[in-house]
Amino acid sequence: MDDQVPRSSSSTVSPPPASSLTFNKCHVDRMINSSHYCSPSRTIYSDRFIPSRSASKFALFDIPASPTSAAAGASPTAPDGRDDSSSAYTTLLRTALFGPDAAGVPVPLTPEKRTSSASVMTLPSRNIFRYKTETRQSFHSLSPFMSDDAVPGVNHSPVKAPRKVSRSPYKVLDAPALQDDFYLNLVDWSSHNVLAVGLGNCVYLWNACSSKVTKLCDLGIDDCVCSVGWAQRGTHLAVGTSNGKVQIWDAARCRKIRSMEGHRLRVGALAWSSSLLSSGGRDKNIYQRDIRAQEDFVSKLSGHKSEVCGLKWSYDNRELASGGNDNRLFVWNQHSTQPVLKYCEHTAAVKAIAWSPHLHGLLASGGGTADRCIRFWNTTTNSHLSCMDTGSQVCNLVWSKNVNELVSTHGYSQNQIIVWRYPNMSKLATLTGHTYRVLYLAISPDGQTIVTGAGDETLRFWNVFPSPKSQNTDSEIGASSLGRTIIR
Repeated sequence: MDDQVPRSSSSTVSPPPASSLTFNKCHVDRMINSSHYCSPSRTIYSDRFIPSRSASKFALFDIPASPTSAAAGASPTAPDGRDDSSSAYTTLLRTALFGPDAAGVPVPLTPEKRTSSASVMTLPSRNIFRYKTETRQSFHSLSPFMSDDAVPGVNHSPVKAPRKVSRSPYKVLDAPALQDDFYLNLVDWSSHNVLAVGLGNCVYLWNACSSKVTKLCDLGIDDCVCSVGWAQRGTHLAVGTSNGKVQIWDAARCRKIRSMEGHRLRVGALAWSSSLLSSGGRDKNIYQRDIRAQEDFVSKLSGHKSEVCGLKWSYDNRELASGGNDNRLFVWNQHSTQPVLKYCEHTAAVKAIAWSPHLHGLLASGGGTADRCIRFWNTTTNSHLSCMDTGSQVCNLVWSKNVNELVSTHGYSQNQIIVWRYPNMSKLATLTGHTYRVLYLAISPDGQTIVTGAGDETLRFWNVFPSPKSQNTDSEIGASSLGRTIIR
């Protein structure tokens, strides 16, 4: 048949030649030991980003060759052949599961100890032409259990404890006839450490160093104090009245210097910028007054559609922020009669306004009962940075000049005082004690103490901020006055 192969007549098969056997044997050995065979004609490439320095001429750079340079491409392994990081992980896992006294558990070596133990045999490295960046990683990060229990051979870095803020006021003053009116500003603290408080139709001065109380003025039965504001030098006090007048008083002599008109209704907000005094009233207007000039005001700022209840100059005296009952926050410059920036995100009256002393152009504002939010703005870039819902009416804001923190006071419905850390807005402390809305807030000249006032007719003093050197030492005020007294 044509599909059959003819058979040889001989029954024996001749063996292959010796050269063929040698070739097949070498081929099989190469297949079995392929991982160990190196072809002399092929260039070896590594799959790791570690350079091979076998052909490097270290003599050109006066660098001594490392005895382990030939094995630079090899991964570090433990004596038993396992990967070093895997061995350390297994050790820490056993320690976490069975405790540090488990039998047969060696103490893991830290990178520092491993380096020190091998420093006798290894030569100093110059780290020249190094492609790989080595990062020292704590062995504690390999543990699957992030507990506080000490692991042998592992150093735990100490965690800085949060700063403690006293939850109780160190002093309380009775303030009879302190009005419960959201739109008024009746408390201010001077750079000479004197507190001014408007009570009814009178203004009283309380010296924080001596606790002496002085009656500055009495407006009479037909008028009422609506706002007080110290000049930056601390020698003169501006007083806004319910009749629309602004009076300037010499605090040392208890003498009125002048009285200025312009507003048709009460003046609830005052702010100083050197010799320039800004006043905001219920007539929706803001008047700029230069106390060196004969005129009662030098310019009139129009823009708000309701009562102006918040005014603050920036620390560089270049920008004036105003808040009103029209839910608007405006920013003015020194020469504008119209706002240069308008922010309309609040949904309630904006009384709480504060400029950051740490970052130029950073402005914080707080809204009333229907808003409850603290918002942050960058007036340099005209951008809204963030918003924090506080859960209650925001009455006042003030920044610490010593640390990047601020404090807010609140009304409906919790009447609390909150110390915040900026910019993450984490709460450092929540202070309670007032039984009415905390409508008034001022900060001491050293930046450590705040005073809060409420419709419960009390003024409470709290140590909330650290000193400029971050040392929680008692201030001159806190050390000299304890207990409860009356301000008049």
